[in-house]
Amino acid sequence: MESAHPSARATTDHRVLADSAYRDDRDLGARQRLYDYQRPVFDLPGLALDRLADRGGVWADVGCGNGRYLHRVRTDRPDVRAVGLDVSASLLGALQAPVVCADAARLPLGERSVDAVLAMHMLYHLPDPARGIAEFARVLGPGGRVVASTNSRADKHEIDRLWSAAAGTVLGTGRGPRRIKLSEHFPLEDAGEAFGAHFARVRVEELSGVIEVDTPEPVLAHLGSYRAWADQAGVPFEAALEQAARDLEERLRRGPFTVTTRQGLVIADR
Repeated sequence: MESAHPSARATTDHRVLADSAYRDDRDLGARQRLYDYQRPVFDLPGLALDRLADRGGVWADVGCGNGRYLHRVRTDRPDVRAVGLDVSASLLGALQAPVVCADAARLPLGERSVDAVLAMHMLYHLPDPARGIAEFARVLGPGGRVVASTNSRADKHEIDRLWSAAAGTVLGTGRGPRRIKLSEHFPLEDAGEAFGAHFARVRVEELSGVIEVDTPEPVLAHLGSYRAWADQAGVPFEAALEQAARDLEERLRRGPFTVTTRQGLVIADR
């Protein structure tokens, strides 16, 4: 399932992911914190735990990143043995064991060795997301369940327009190139079919909301968090970011800036 977006290779390059984009949790945290301004508030770790409420045993948090979900699982479900896996060794260094540095497309787990898999906003980083989904199916035991998440193609389209306008101003072209969106490589619209190729029962739960800000910092931090892929932006990245800041300041003089969010959960059963 290859995306037509030109940044697909960049956003799936493990060297970029481990050595730059997720060397620490600064950029990941900036993307996560934007949702602090969303209404309604979705407690994604809590929703994931709720969908796994009747599962115990061993859980694998694949692409665990800065441990947001892993910590919540270990806090709320001490009966579960939760293992975190991520391609970034530096992020894992800050987390409590057991954690394993691993490629989600080649999990160092035996067949039918886990009871649940969390794959939260990470499948779009795999060159072939279908391979990762196949790995989830391989390592899950009978009755096992995956809870995954990703964003819709339409997610945060107001920020898309903000960036494109700023990039166009910098380039003198009116409208500039599209901004890099990680989920373009595995959007919510494709997730049900992709999981259906490997799992008997799949359901997709859409989560829509509105982010409203009256200060530019959260949006600019979100845009700046894509700096690891600046060479794929099709525009001088820092110049476009500075122009976006000027445009957003002007826009905020008329009132709060509203961003529409659309993401979702995928629940897949063996």
